[in-house]
Amino acid sequence: MSHILIVILAGTISLFLSFFLRVKAKDAPGVQSYIKVTLLSSIFTFAYAFELASTSLTEMKFWLGIEYLAMPFIPVFVLFMCLEYVGYKIKTWIYTLFVIPITTVFMMQTNDLHHLYYKSMRINNNGPFPLLELEWGPWFYVHAISLLLCLTISILVLLKEYRKSLFLFRMQTALMVAGLLTPIIANYFYLNGSSNGIDVGPISLSITFLFHGVALLSLKMFNVAPIARESVFESLTEGIIVLNQNRVVVDFNKAILNVIPNIMPHHIGKPIAEVLSKNPILWSNLDEEVECGYTSILEGRATHFRVNFSEVLNKSGLLVGKIITFVNVTEKVQMEEKLKQLASMDGLTQIFNRTFFMRKSEMIFDELMRSGGSISVIMFDIDYFKRINDTFGHEAGDRVLTRVTSVVKEYLLVKDCIGRYGGEEFVICMPETSLIEATNRANIIRQAIAESSTIVNGEEIVVTSSFGISNVMLEVWNDSYSIPQLIREADQALYAAKHKGRNRVEIYEVNEHLVEL
Repeated sequence: MSHILIVILAGTISLFLSFFLRVKAKDAPGVQSYIKVTLLSSIFTFAYAFELASTSLTEMKFWLGIEYLAMPFIPVFVLFMCLEYVGYKIKTWIYTLFVIPITTVFMMQTNDLHHLYYKSMRINNNGPFPLLELEWGPWFYVHAISLLLCLTISILVLLKEYRKSLFLFRMQTALMVAGLLTPIIANYFYLNGSSNGIDVGPISLSITFLFHGVALLSLKMFNVAPIARESVFESLTEGIIVLNQNRVVVDFNKAILNVIPNIMPHHIGKPIAEVLSKNPILWSNLDEEVECGYTSILEGRATHFRVNFSEVLNKSGLLVGKIITFVNVTEKVQMEEKLKQLASMDGLTQIFNRTFFMRKSEMIFDELMRSGGSISVIMFDIDYFKRINDTFGHEAGDRVLTRVTSVVKEYLLVKDCIGRYGGEEFVICMPETSLIEATNRANIIRQAIAESSTIVNGEEIVVTSSFGISNVMLEVWNDSYSIPQLIREADQALYAAKHKGRNRVEIYEVNEHLVEL
């Protein structure tokens, strides 16, 4: 009698799990198939309990027929459950798997006509209680192989997911695999005659669902299924690394390869410091665990990221790990740089505008003042520029300004800074440049402008320019001079050049004596 109670208990467990999932998580991935599996298993198990309680061959055959209305479909729904659990969308063609279970039901219900499923059925009274003794027919082996294949594929699907899952998902997957191995082992003993004629399949299914029940109740199986990882975690454009409380890598997604191209699956389980041993800059940023920026250079292209840190807490509120997220902000950085450039550049001549020139030149001045050295400022404008606008129009004037600017830039050094000071007036800051050198270069530029021309509507426009130069030899931390003062002095020298006939260079001396060159 105890064996019947064990089978009834097994059926009760299956039935309870079926109703529990129906109420608690009916919309989670894999749950609908799981509900069908547990419901069919309970029907199969309860029918087997009635078979064990029967004393006549007719009764046993009847309950065996009830068992086979449910049992053939269980392996297929198990496979569906595992596929849905890992995020695989069930395709229409997969439903052809029901051909063998449906055929099995037909074969079983009509077995007395052909004996293709069971060759014979008789009662064995040699044990402590009567059992149905069955001799297997050819279709029985077809069904057994189909069952074994479905369960094996289900296990392989779960094991594949196990390799790339987080710890919580791995625990769920391991329990599911252990549960599915149970009926395979049980059927092996039954088919080899090691179970004394008792079909341990129904009991093994209850053990299977006990494993699943542990995962269900303690690990919230189906509440956060691996499908969430595949469809969300892996599809995120942000690179993500998950660390445990010991800063050991627990998981990462594919997008992190854009940040750390050398990270590999075998790095899971290793300290993040070891993984980033060849990237000390990134490690130093992550070590501080403070939101920061990081720029990755791959194949000569810079990608900018904002690095965020999120704590992972368990139910007790204890810190169990951290999630590091790399948000790609390249477009934002490039846009900011572009806006900064637009704000700093003169739209027509594509050199610094007055505001940004002053800011840039003051930075140069301050840097030079720390070490000492010579600095020169050149101010120049285009002679008789108003006459060009009045004669040829403002469009021609703009083209002349553009042409003159392009000529001047050819003679500037990388360290030089040029800006449009206003209208046709320009200013150049030349750090580490003596007065003699600045004067020579100003004359070269003046001559180049005079030798160039601008073609407007078929007419050649030739212009000249006038230059004023100021210079100072800075002493370390001597703030008696400033960029605005040098510009004022260069402007006075430019005024003198204009006054003396234009197309010439004048320098400003400290004794305020203007020297003609």
